[in-house]
Amino acid sequence: MSDQPAKRGGFFSAFQRAVTRREEATPPAEETPPASIETVEAQPVDNGVGVADAPSPPDAPSPPVEAPAEPPPKTQGWFQRLRQGLIKTSTRLSQDIAGIFTKRKLDAETLQELEDLLIQADLGVDTAARITDALAKGRHNKEISPEEVRAVLAAEVEHTLAPVARPLTIDGGHRPHVILVVGVNGTGKTTTIGKLAHRLALEGKSVMIAAGDTFRAAAIEQLKVWGERTGSEVVARAVGADAAGLAFDALTRAREKNCDVLLIDTAGRLQNKQGLMDELEKVIRVLRKIDPGAPHQVLLVLDATTGQNALNQVEVFKDKAGVTGLIMTKLDGTARGGILVAISAKFALPVHAIGVGEGVEDLSAFDAGEFARAIALG
Repeated sequence: MSDQPAKRGGFFSAFQRAVTRREEATPPAEETPPASIETVEAQPVDNGVGVADAPSPPDAPSPPVEAPAEPPPKTQGWFQRLRQGLIKTSTRLSQDIAGIFTKRKLDAETLQELEDLLIQADLGVDTAARITDALAKGRHNKEISPEEVRAVLAAEVEHTLAPVARPLTIDGGHRPHVILVVGVNGTGKTTTIGKLAHRLALEGKSVMIAAGDTFRAAAIEQLKVWGERTGSEVVARAVGADAAGLAFDALTRAREKNCDVLLIDTAGRLQNKQGLMDELEKVIRVLRKIDPGAPHQVLLVLDATTGQNALNQVEVFKDKAGVTGLIMTKLDGTARGGILVAISAKFALPVHAIGVGEGVEDLSAFDAGEFARAIALG
């Protein structure tokens, strides 16, 4: 696998052509409650012209001229949503940096304060040391502005993240391409699966979903809703059913239907519960009875608000489930979005996508430059 950052393509490609950081996106859709799905017929778009009135008689007085209506607010593109989502992280860093460097020279004391600040923001010890080293070059005992510090921070964050920013690619040689989605309780794993199905459907891929979180009725119902939304078949069983048996049945059916992708949900597992981790390993063993190469990808969904605990989660799931890539959610809910930088520096696992909200459009392919600018420059 190349160490160079891959260009965007494959997964998200159809969506990203329509939604880029330079283009306007459709408004983020709110999550539909599992209770119902409502279909609304498309309404004619008001183009500002409307239906022409019948012509007035020649002598009729002209109708009063109305003031033009206020133009509708522009919808936010992905980069604007990313900046807004990371506002807690960027604001905290900007304020703390300004507090250190306003009218102060760059000496050993200020560098130590900055390093401590960056570590507290969960950027990691190695990244913090690299940033302070980069600042010290040619600037020792000179005044430096907070803006210069943030520019160096952005450059070093992008340097760390660029090698891991890789799109999620689907190998057409596997039918189906099996993606196992793992993570602890509350990370947004089931919702992320629905959003992945949505994106893949946009690319014209046939998707099947296995509702493998058999402990939660809500998770099963939620995936059924996503299945109806995206035209994806959902394989589900009663609450409490054997997860490994369900995975076996889902892969068998996906092969019979010649599906492009099989997404398998799993129960949220605390990484320190050995029994639950053993069950996850059993799911993988069962899949390999049908396809020795399955699962072809194992995605770990992480909640950014968990901070340093996310590092431990990556360690355990990588060992037990063979994690191949990461998706980080809830970056809009924390002032410590820098944890993604620390994880990338330590594990070098591909980061496929990040989430900054609940809407279907709030999960997008990960871009190192966008993230670095949003977190450091605001």
